[in-house]
This record gives sequence, structure tokens and C-alpha cells, in this order.
Amino acid sequence: MSRPAAPLKGRAARLARLMPSTGPSTAARTPFVLLVVLLLGGGLITLLLLNSALNEGSFRLSELKRDTTELTDEQQALQRDVDSRSQPDALERRARELGMVPGGAPAFLNPDGTVRGNPTEATAPPPSPSPTPSPSAAPDPDASGSASPSGSVSATEPDPATDPAAESSPPPTSPGR
Repeated sequence: MSRPAAPLKGRAARLARLMPSTGPSTAARTPFVLLVVLLLGGGLITLLLLNSALNEGSFRLSELKRDTTELTDEQQALQRDVDSRSQPDALERRARELGMVPGGAPAFLNPDGTVRGNPTEATAPPPSPSPTPSPSAAPDPDASGSASPSGSVSATEPDPATDPAAESSPPPTSPGR
């Protein structure tokens, strides 16, 4: 075993008296242990709150992505609808439903005020055999302007002075954007 330490003399004894004893001191360790426990507890609570905030942000992000996808699909469907209604045959069919007729030969004005070309009137299709056409039934574009129900071909637009139905119809307009 070890021998007991010899008593210190002189300068070493004076220094030993200034140093704290080497025995266990729980009073000095208690604040340090409490500080470490508080730091660890505070760190865990901070991590818990940070994790909760990140999860909430993740849920919000997935919700916004889903909304974006739905709105993109809706926008594409609306664009397809606009494209289908903007096709020339669809525009012609809708114009005929509204009572519009194809225009005649165009005439142009020169900068000096002279007219170039021979303008002609637009010819109206023959009146339909039924007095009230249903809004869902579209007239056949191939049959318009070919022959009237009596078999004669209509070459001119009905005169508004003699035909009261012609006065109530709006004047033909061109579709524009």
C-alpha cells in the first residue's frame, strides 16, 4: 500500500493551507449541475418548438402545392374551352346563331379619300321555317343561303321597312377581342 504522507514543512505548508481541502464538496457542484440540467432542458424544449414549427410549415407547403395543382388544372381547362370556342368553325357557327351573315366584297379607302373596290351588301340567309328557334339548336351551316323553304334562292337582305322581324334583330357585327 501507500505510505501516509509526511507532514509538510515551511513554504509547502503555507501553500497547502491556502488551497481548499481535497474532500468532497457538494455545495460547489450543485450550481454547476443545475446549470447543465437547465441548459439541456432548454435545448430540448427549443428543439421541440422548432420541430413543431417546421412540421406546420411543411403541412402548409403541401396544402399550397395541392391548391396550385388544382388551380393549374382549372386554368388549363378554361384555356381549352377558350381555344375550342375561338376556332374559326365555332366562331362561324356562333355568329350564324346570333343572326350574323358573311360580309360582301370589301371596299377600301385610299389616303386621298377615293374608294378602291366595289362594295356589295351582305346577304342574309333565308328565314328559318320555325318562328322561334331553340337556343340549343344550331342552324346547319351548309344549308344556309342555298335555298328557301319554297325553293327559291334569296339574293338580298329583307327590307326593314316591310319586314317587322328585321327591325328587331340587331345589326350584324364582327367578333373582336
